[in-house]
Amino acid sequence: TSAIQFGRMIEELGIFYYEEPVMPLNPAQMKQVADKVNIPLAAGERIYWRWGYRPFLENGSLSVIQPDICTCGGITEVKKICDMAHVYDKTVQIHVCGGPISTAVALHMETAIPNFVIHELHRYALLEPNTQTCKYNYLPKNGMYEVPELP
Repeated sequence: TSAIQFGRMIEELGIFYYEEPVMPLNPAQMKQVADKVNIPLAAGERIYWRWGYRPFLENGSLSVIQPDICTCGGITEVKKICDMAHVYDKTVQIHVCGGPISTAVALHMETAIPNFVIHELHRYALLEPNTQTCKYNYLPKNGMYEVPELP
């Protein structure tokens, strides 16, 4: 497939992961790419509950899962998904495509799980109308985030 061809072309670049190279709801197709490309695969922003992750974890196709707290059943469900991924020795990058409130929730989740790997910063978090909705500035300083103890 073109996803495999493209993945092989970019292997030498040393990218961190290859995100959703194929339809993200097709575990068998994702496994085909994972078996033929030497880049970790990531997906999950369109999987909305823990049972949706199960086939990807069982077939070993994903190295990084990307649940979205705002669309995936909230904090409790995402924590269960992250714990399930940990059992399979998979890492987590919470999907964040909203403003600072989504960022705040994601940062707090990431500090509570042992398999957190990288935080996603979306441009919506930088828009002034969004930054004014929060007490804290949820932007990195020198590549690092400070996570307040209070919401």
